[in-house]
Amino acid sequence: IPKMEKYCGFSANKIPQLRDISAFLKSETGWVFKPTAGLLTQREFLNGLAFRVFHSTQYLRHHSVPFYTPEPDIVHELMGHAPMFANKEFADFSQEIGLASLGATDRDIERLGTLYWFTVEFGLISNNGERKAYGAGVLSSVDEMKHAMSKVPEVIPLNCNKVADLSFPITTVQPVYTIAESFETAKELIIEFSNNLPRPFSVSYDDDTGYVMVDRKIHPVKSSDVLDSEILF
Repeated sequence: IPKMEKYCGFSANKIPQLRDISAFLKSETGWVFKPTAGLLTQREFLNGLAFRVFHSTQYLRHHSVPFYTPEPDIVHELMGHAPMFANKEFADFSQEIGLASLGATDRDIERLGTLYWFTVEFGLISNNGERKAYGAGVLSSVDEMKHAMSKVPEVIPLNCNKVADLSFPITTVQPVYTIAESFETAKELIIEFSNNLPRPFSVSYDDDTGYVMVDRKIHPVKSSDVLDSEILF
């Protein structure tokens, strides 16, 4: 946050521009924030992560509910997501979810979306035995933070195969959170999970070129051949 106050214009009286956020993140971890005016499909959103692109909303929550919003707003994006994408370990872990989504079936897109929800949005991490929040949905909500740190919710280890099939509410605080030992551990678990997905090719990201590389020739399909439900992230 201090670096973002210095380079991005973070302050109590100013909402920074996404272009300034992107310029800062690009220099730190290679990520950019891309404004979006509406809903994206799960596939569109997750695919963006593979290319280090985070699609960001721009609206602001109503002043009558400053401490919690069921939908992502600019406070959620800038206070929850933006600082975390300046952390290389977290950014790399998030990208692995995006890479896993390339070529995934509709069912596996849903499962990856659930993993994203329980990690990037509402994940916890163990720091010397102490519970810490890294998920944007927790970091950007006073009410969610108090709830996540209390003894009320269930906190379970991050097991991708199990977590990917869980259900979750989108209009209330979460009853269940996942916790990982580190971002590196979470990244390894996501890679292991994605390696077992039935995809027609494997992918990797080239840091030098910014391209996603595939291990074989692929053929494009018509957009009408792919059906996705819409979900807010």
